[in-house]
Amino acid sequence: MLAVQHAGQHRLASIPARAGIGLKPEHRMAIMQSLPDIGWFEVHAENYMGAGGPPHRFLEWVRERYPLSIHGVGLSIGGAGPLDKLHLKRLRALIDRYEPGLFSEHLAWSTHEGVYFNDLLPLPYTAETLAHVAAHVDEAQCALGKQILIENPSTYVAFDACEIGEPEFLSELARGTGCGLLLDVNNIYVSAANHGFDADAHLDAFPAGHVGEIHLAGHFEAEADEDGRLLIDAHDSPVRDAVWSLYERALRRTGPLPAVIE
Repeated sequence: MLAVQHAGQHRLASIPARAGIGLKPEHRMAIMQSLPDIGWFEVHAENYMGAGGPPHRFLEWVRERYPLSIHGVGLSIGGAGPLDKLHLKRLRALIDRYEPGLFSEHLAWSTHEGVYFNDLLPLPYTAETLAHVAAHVDEAQCALGKQILIENPSTYVAFDACEIGEPEFLSELARGTGCGLLLDVNNIYVSAANHGFDADAHLDAFPAGHVGEIHLAGHFEAEADEDGRLLIDAHDSPVRDAVWSLYERALRRTGPLPAVIE
């Protein structure tokens, strides 16, 4: 188990198999005053792409004392167009600056012809999509000089064209590119409820050997247009009991791993 780092020491890069939390600016004073016994912190890359200022000063303070994971939400690794070279350059600068133990992105797309959307949108799981995403993962890992963990998404619609199950798609992606996986347990639960599949069976088929990090979060139930449940991965409520149970099931397959409550 990694000890908490103190200012002036060489910065630890690896992420311990302990609980971490998302770093929020509103907790700055509490963190600086108490130095909580937390295994590590995770930040969204896009919040730190400016050159300097208070966000970077705080993150530098944290990074001198705790391991850090960076979680990207804007690379659009499943997008139909080419990866944004400027975005990759900014990500590389952030990685070089803070030396995170882990870097992760989503199996999703969020851009089209230069337009950025506020949603992480689903992909059709086909052989063609797999080849396209694998090429983007290869390009990104080369540009960043670091392995990427790819996160399974929460989805609210699905493509009729899907011909590969999500666990198989992720397994082939990891095998072909050398990327790792970020297992979001809440996303499995949300997607299972929305699409009517068995969350336990889906988790049991998930390629556990490639998982390097686990996410947990809350969700809420929205009004559906038709009969049935519609769960939203909202990150604004406590982790539900059913998701904790799914997490326990996951740990029986993966063993201890870094886990963050979003």
